[in-house]
Amino acid sequence: MKASEMKKGQTVKIDGVLYVIVDFQHVKLGKGGAVYQTKFKNLIDGGIRDVRIRAEEIIEDAYLEKRNFEYLYSSSNEHHFMDLESFDQITLDDDAFGDGPLYLKPNTQLQISMYQDKPVVVSLPNTVDLEVTDTMPEIKGATATNQYKPATMETGLVVQVPPFIKIGEILRIDTRTGEYVTRVKD
Repeated sequence: MKASEMKKGQTVKIDGVLYVIVDFQHVKLGKGGAVYQTKFKNLIDGGIRDVRIRAEEIIEDAYLEKRNFEYLYSSSNEHHFMDLESFDQITLDDDAFGDGPLYLKPNTQLQISMYQDKPVVVSLPNTVDLEVTDTMPEIKGATATNQYKPATMETGLVVQVPPFIKIGEILRIDTRTGEYVTRVKD
């Protein structure tokens, strides 16, 4: 595809590396032709790369297939998933899965983007509901103030929570920021 046809969020392959187009701006140079000042995000290491591309330059489009998976379990540094359509199982290591195990319980559904049948991007749900397994005792008369306390969730994740949170409560956690959102009513 020509550079003039690119869109934000599109996946491309440059020098054998997969990138997603984060932003681009059409820039008209004085004597030369028009170029695109483009910002690419590396899908493997998350690094940002700024590149100037001529409008007529060809960029290799990379199609990512998004599939729904179910998280099964983790053992040492391996994490096992099942494709919900084909029931095939795949395994990802800690490098590919990152902090994912801290947010997931078995049977949680998530989306994995595949490139040439290899997992590239793991998309966690935006929020997850987890049970508090350890925290300091509730402070009598405490209300939602700026004073937070640490709480350990059932997956081992430690989150800062308001002082009125007790052991056994279910909390909604934002997987993008790792922050407490709200209590979940049973």
